[in-house]
Amino acid sequence: MMRDIDWSTLGFHYTEPEYIVRAAYHDGVWEEPYATKDKYLHLHVSATCLQYGQEAFEGLKAFRGVDGKIRIFRWRENAKRMARSAEGLYMQPIPEELFGKAIRLALDKNLDLVPPYGTGATLYFRPLLIGTTPRLGVGPGRDFEFIVIPSPIGPYYPGKFHCTTFIVNRHVDRAAPY
Repeated sequence: MMRDIDWSTLGFHYTEPEYIVRAAYHDGVWEEPYATKDKYLHLHVSATCLQYGQEAFEGLKAFRGVDGKIRIFRWRENAKRMARSAEGLYMQPIPEELFGKAIRLALDKNLDLVPPYGTGATLYFRPLLIGTTPRLGVGPGRDFEFIVIPSPIGPYYPGKFHCTTFIVNRHVDRAAPY
């Protein structure tokens, strides 16, 4: 059953999904991804994602083809890129298989959010990885949460592309010399 959404006027913004998908990493093990209606984080105020910005995200899309079949665009490439980001931030990388399971579960639980073919809209997935270890001292966390947030979206720039005017001043240093 498809939701009552005007797909042709949908912008690039958040639409509440029925389910998100989560998986936590504790004691050296990733748990299996699971779907939940709970869209809120339950974090310690000293979680490394809040104290040190230990967080990475990706973005990928699912499209409905003219044949009605749903295709997820290059999810393995997103999984690899997120793993590289995690390693750079001293986070536990999400195994590619777990990443794929989580994306497919988010899709399966939110099929009504996949726009019809020809509308220009897609189902967007925002995979998010955050450090959840309480920590005030400098150093990486050891506990993480992986979340997949699905949301139907329209084009990022629905009308004409508008540039932002800015100036590059090479003669003034704002923070430190050179």
